[in-house]
Amino acid sequence: MAKKDYTGLTRNILELVGGKDNINSVFHCVTRLRFKLKDEKLAKTEEIKNLEGVVTVMQSGGQYQVVIGNHVPDVYATFLQVANISSTADTGSEEANKAGLFARFIDMISGVFTPILGVLAATGMIKGFAALILALHWVEATSGTYNLLNIAGDGLFNFLPIFLGYTAMKKFGGTPFIGMAIAAALVHPTLSTLSSGKPLYTLFQGTLFQSDIHITFLGIPVIMMSYASSVIPILLSTLFAAKVEKGFKKIVPDVVKTFVVPFLTIIVMVPLTFLVIGPVATWAGSLLGAATLWIYKLSPVIAGLIIGGFWQIFVIFGLHWGLVPIAINNLTTLHYDPVLATTVMVCFAQIGAVLAVMLKTKNKGLKSLSFPAFISGIFGVTEPAIYGVTLPLKKPFIMSCIGGAVGGGIIAATAGKLWMFGGMGIFVFPAFIKPGSSLDMSFYGAIIALVAGFVVAFVLTYLFGFKDPASKETKADETKTRKVFDKNRTQEVVSPLKGKIIPLNQVEDAAFSSEVMGKGVAIEPSEGKVVAPVNGVVTTLFKTKHAVGITSDNGVEILIHVGMDTVKLEGEHFIAHIQQGDTVKAGDLLVEFDIAKIKAAGCEVTTPVIITNSADYAEINPTEKESIEQKETLLTVFG
Repeated sequence: MAKKDYTGLTRNILELVGGKDNINSVFHCVTRLRFKLKDEKLAKTEEIKNLEGVVTVMQSGGQYQVVIGNHVPDVYATFLQVANISSTADTGSEEANKAGLFARFIDMISGVFTPILGVLAATGMIKGFAALILALHWVEATSGTYNLLNIAGDGLFNFLPIFLGYTAMKKFGGTPFIGMAIAAALVHPTLSTLSSGKPLYTLFQGTLFQSDIHITFLGIPVIMMSYASSVIPILLSTLFAAKVEKGFKKIVPDVVKTFVVPFLTIIVMVPLTFLVIGPVATWAGSLLGAATLWIYKLSPVIAGLIIGGFWQIFVIFGLHWGLVPIAINNLTTLHYDPVLATTVMVCFAQIGAVLAVMLKTKNKGLKSLSFPAFISGIFGVTEPAIYGVTLPLKKPFIMSCIGGAVGGGIIAATAGKLWMFGGMGIFVFPAFIKPGSSLDMSFYGAIIALVAGFVVAFVLTYLFGFKDPASKETKADETKTRKVFDKNRTQEVVSPLKGKIIPLNQVEDAAFSSEVMGKGVAIEPSEGKVVAPVNGVVTTLFKTKHAVGITSDNGVEILIHVGMDTVKLEGEHFIAHIQQGDTVKAGDLLVEFDIAKIKAAGCEVTTPVIITNSADYAEINPTEKESIEQKETLLTVFG
C-alpha cells in the first residue's frame, strides 16, 4: 500500500500558522503537531480547522496544537521537509522568550500547584465541614471531634511550604527532597521560641518594614517571620536552590555527590532564605495581597462580573493559574480570599445552559451527552459540559458566561469570601463560612449566586436557543439504521487494561472527550500493564512509549493513550515490550508503566482507548460494565 502524501496538507498548515518566520519550534506527540509560535494571532485557526486531515486546533500553555490523529508522525516528517526546519529549531529564541514570558509563568505555576490541588481541595473540604458543623452548633469548639477534624483539614495548609518545596524544586529541575528540607526549616517549631522575648534591636523603625531582631547569623541580623502556609518564600527559595544545586553538581566529584551536593545546597540556601529571600518574599506577598484587595474594593461588583464572566475562558486557555497563587497568598496574608470566591459558582451557570440544551435538543446523541455532563458539573467538573456540549454549540457557552458573570457579581455584592481552599461545585459552600463563626451573608450570598447564575444561563439558552444539529444527525442515524452490517467487518476489541471504565466525554482532554479523535472509552487503570486488544500490527509506537496504535487484521485502527499529557515524561516510567511494525495477538504484553510514579510526576493515568477510524464503521458499542479485566470485551465494532 502506497504511503499517503501529506505535502499539500503541510504546505497549507505552514502558510496558515503564519509561515516559517512565525515558528519558534515544532514537535509532535501521538495525535498533534505542537507549535510554539512567535505570534499566535497570525495563525488562521478557523481555516486550519477546516483543512481536510486536521481534526481540530487547541491553544494552551503557550502551545499552538494542531490535532491530526494517529498518522501525525508522517505529517510531522513531511512538515519538516516542506518548512525546511528541524524539530528543535528555534528561529527566534530571543523573541520567543519575550513573547512566551507569560506562558512560561503559567506553565511554572501549573506545574507547581497541579500535583497538590486535589489533596488541597480535599483537606479544605474537611476544614469547611468542621466549620459548618460548628456554625450549626452540632459540636462545641472545645470538643475533640471538632479539633481533630480541624487539624486534619488544616495540617496541609499549615505545612504548605513543605509540599511546595517538593513540587517547586521538581519543576525547577532540582532534587525535590532538598526543596522539602529547606521548607521544613522554614516551619520548624523552634522558630517560635527564637522570636520571643525582648529584641536585641529594631530594623527599619518607623517604616512599613519595621522588624524586631531577636537573633543573628554570623553577626548578620535575622528577620524572623512566620512561614507557615506561605507560598512566595518557598517558591523563590527553591528557584535559587535549583540553580545552586546545579552549580555544585558541576564541581563536586561524582564519588561524593550523593551527600555533599545536598549538604552544600542546604547549608547555603537555608541561611540565605532566612536572611534575604524569606523577608523580601514575605513583604512582597503582603503587598500583593493588599494590592489585590485594594483593586477589588475599588468596585467589587464590577470585579465579580468580569472575573465570573470570563472565568471559563481563563480555564480553557490555562490563564486561571495566574489567579490561584494570588488566592492562596491572600488566604495566607489576609486569612480570606475574595477573588476566587467570585468564580466558584460559575460551574452552576454552565450546567444551567447544559440543562436547557438537554431539554430542548431533539438530537439523541447530544441529549445523552448532556446528562452525564450535567451531573459532573454539579461537583465542579465542567470539562465534559464545556467541550462536549456548550462550546461546540457556541451560544450556550456564551449564555453560561453571562450566568457566571451574574453569579460573580452577586458574590462580590454580598462580600463573599473564601476562608479556606475548599472543594468544587456543591462542596465549596463550607469554604464561605468563617471558622468559629455562624452562617452570614457571605454564605447565603453564595447560594443566591448559585441560583441566579443557573437560572440566567438556563433561561437565556432555552429562549435564545442554539442551532440544533438534530436534522443533520437524524438523517445520518436513519442511514445507519437502514445499513446492513457486514459480518466480515465486525470486530471485538478486548480491554488492554484492568481498571474502571470512564465515559469518553468525562476525559479532561478535549481532543478525546469531544470524540474528534474517534469513538471509544477511557479506563482508569488499576494495574500498569497494557496488552494487545486485537490480533494485528503495531502501526504506531510513540518514542515516549506512552501511546500505541494497532491496526487489527480486519482494519480497525485502535489508539491506546496512557494518561493525560504523559508525553512530557519523555518515556520515563514506561517500558515497551514491542516495536513499531511487530505483529501481535490479543493479550500480548505491549507496555508496562508505573502508575504511582506517573501520578507523582503530576500526570493522570486515565487512558483513552479510541477507534481512530470510527467514521468507517456503522456502529461502535462499548461494554456496559463499570470495571473490566484485561482480555474482556471492551468495544464491539460493527462494519
